[in-house]
Amino acid sequence: MQENNLTVVTKFFLVGFQVSQVLQLFLFCLFLVLYWGTICGNLLIITLVSISKTLHTPMYFFISQLSISDILLTTDIVPNMLHILLNNGMGITFIGCFTQFYFFCALESYECLLLAVMSYDRYVAICNPLRYTSIMTNRLCMILVINCWLFGFSLMLINTISIATLDFCGPNIIDHLCCDLVPLVELACSDTYIIDFEIYFLSFPIVLIPTIIIVVSYTCIALAILRIPSSAGRQKAFSTCSSHLIVVSIFYWTMFCVYVVPTKGRTLNMNKILSLLYTVFTPLVNPFIYSLRNKDIRKAAQEALYKQVFW
Repeated sequence: MQENNLTVVTKFFLVGFQVSQVLQLFLFCLFLVLYWGTICGNLLIITLVSISKTLHTPMYFFISQLSISDILLTTDIVPNMLHILLNNGMGITFIGCFTQFYFFCALESYECLLLAVMSYDRYVAICNPLRYTSIMTNRLCMILVINCWLFGFSLMLINTISIATLDFCGPNIIDHLCCDLVPLVELACSDTYIIDFEIYFLSFPIVLIPTIIIVVSYTCIALAILRIPSSAGRQKAFSTCSSHLIVVSIFYWTMFCVYVVPTKGRTLNMNKILSLLYTVFTPLVNPFIYSLRNKDIRKAAQEALYKQVFW
């Protein structure tokens, strides 16, 4: 019997940004402010949708669900990132690394599915306005959201377990800000052919099908808006879905830049900066897009502030 000399990795080391101490302190303060801005902005959206009766509609219910996902996503990534900046790196256990990876992938998958559901909601509102309330019932909205949660988290659990069962025999240094897909697969000692096949297979229900739903929905929405005779009517119809269209564009643009565009020629620091787009930037801007461009949310915020001041 031959002796197995492979060393099983039980701990990883996240490198983070290798910059001067002054710049690390600046980045720590910057990410801390952005993190609290993300939490406060999304909590504001959730609170307003909960307490304002005018926002008890399917569209705002889905927006509040998106805010919940953004809070969980940024909380999964940013606190560890702040710890890395303060300590010039951070050790993380094998289980802790894959737990972070699982929740990150599951929440991203959930958002892909939820954005597709939101595009269908806008399609029904604009293309079938008279039947909107009978189609988008509270029961249907709840079923769609629950299915998005279950579908995203269950599929990513399979993927995470498959990657975690690979052989990790060293090195254990992850030159990244978090436990992401590419650096983890690169550290594996065993063959990753099955993992690559599994990733491509899972991309169909998680990425491809939601993308098709979004494209078809907005194609029908655009055709319906063009058939409206008055320019004021077209502008009003477009304003009801413009915020969601901006959020979808930002989300898919950031994911495309990180995972689809070839990484050849990109430095490690560039990959880290691009990863900040979907872990820090997108959850931060979503509530501002919906609040600044949506008169109903602005009005609900003003009414809530008025009640608190003059109660």
